[in-house]
Amino acid sequence: MMSEVQFRFRDDDPVSDPAVTVDAFAEQTNATAVRVEPGDDARELLPHLDRLRLIEVNFPAFTDGRGYSSARVLREAGFDGEIRAVGEVTIDMLSHMRRCGIDAFAPEKALNEADAQAAFDRWADVYQATADGRQPIWAKRHPA
Repeated sequence: MMSEVQFRFRDDDPVSDPAVTVDAFAEQTNATAVRVEPGDDARELLPHLDRLRLIEVNFPAFTDGRGYSSARVLREAGFDGEIRAVGEVTIDMLSHMRRCGIDAFAPEKALNEADAQAAFDRWADVYQATADGRQPIWAKRHPA
């Protein structure tokens, strides 16, 4: 199960070892943090999930949604560490990011905490099973 939602900003990031690129990760056997860029294939990390504690997923632009898929692939493969969205993270993206398994956020520009909480609370019922653990509405209506 994912941890509580966390917000971090570049100035207060507690990670002591910086995230390496997916390409560099294979060569750095002591790396415990990796950054997935939009062109990277997150599936390359699947054999190494047990040694990772942090996976940053970069969203360089509001219009680039490939990071959602990366996060979902990692969660569905069983990664239970922190998946942190970095880059151009906006209020409108938060609820969807959470549904895909992202549980920490380090946006380039500070977000209003009340607006962020409202984004997470906006939809009580969901329609698809995803990584955040909420039961889809169809399963509530037709239990097994």
